[in-house]
Amino acid sequence: MTADPVDAADPSIGRRSLLGLAAATAVPAPAARAAPAAATPAAAGGIRAMTFDIQGTVFDYYQPFLATRTALDARKGRPLDWSGFLADWNAGAASAIQAIIAGTRPWIPPGRIYREALDTPLAARGLAGQMDETDRLELMSVWGRMLPWPDSAEGIGRLRRKVTVAALSNAGMAAVIALARRGGLAFDAVLSGELVRSYKPAPEVYRAAATYLGFAPGEIMMVAAHKFDLRAAKEAGFATAYIPRPRELGPETHPDRAPESFIDIVADDLLDLAARLGAG
Repeated sequence: MTADPVDAADPSIGRRSLLGLAAATAVPAPAARAAPAAATPAAAGGIRAMTFDIQGTVFDYYQPFLATRTALDARKGRPLDWSGFLADWNAGAASAIQAIIAGTRPWIPPGRIYREALDTPLAARGLAGQMDETDRLELMSVWGRMLPWPDSAEGIGRLRRKVTVAALSNAGMAAVIALARRGGLAFDAVLSGELVRSYKPAPEVYRAAATYLGFAPGEIMMVAAHKFDLRAAKEAGFATAYIPRPRELGPETHPDRAPESFIDIVADDLLDLAARLGAG
């Protein structure tokens, strides 16, 4: 198998798979922020393991993207049109993932999904002719250079003292392992949709997590910044915790804070979640 495009762009990553997970589409924030839900007995009691979404939830990809686009602007000698670029790129990847889940196209690795999805937002902004392969590889390298949110390492560390903690990503496992090691994240396990050649929100990904961790679904809490992930996890029998990330796509992000029946806990960040679960 050849290296993913990001691997060639960033030699420090080697032949690791590109991290890829479709982020939820941002929506306008309501006028008043809903108060965070308290941890209910059903949500907090009996939890023995927690699974964490990676892209956007535990890691910030906007800052690496901002650095990359600044470098590309300087190389091209003018500011390029990047408005809404990340949201459109993620939406294209999400469309491919849904087609794979629906069985209308075969499974392909996440690196290929994001590489295919890159062409559409470039073309929509008239940038396709200005971006050579080196430029595109630089954009792809964003996902391998993500940074933990400031609360991620400590929050996961606190939660690990109480329960088993595991990544559950649409990424290749090697990519998540590399990110976790570089970011100082003490996961007990790294799990990926590639174990079952599928992607979240397919139910088999959550079922596989329960099997590999050795806990019943009701003993596991899924932690994510994206509602589609939590809805599917709840349908698979997991408890759920929502971590809205107000800067996931940069200053233009407006997380959807509306309450949902499939969300058990809303927390400001992972430190807040740890405190709510008595792991502070």
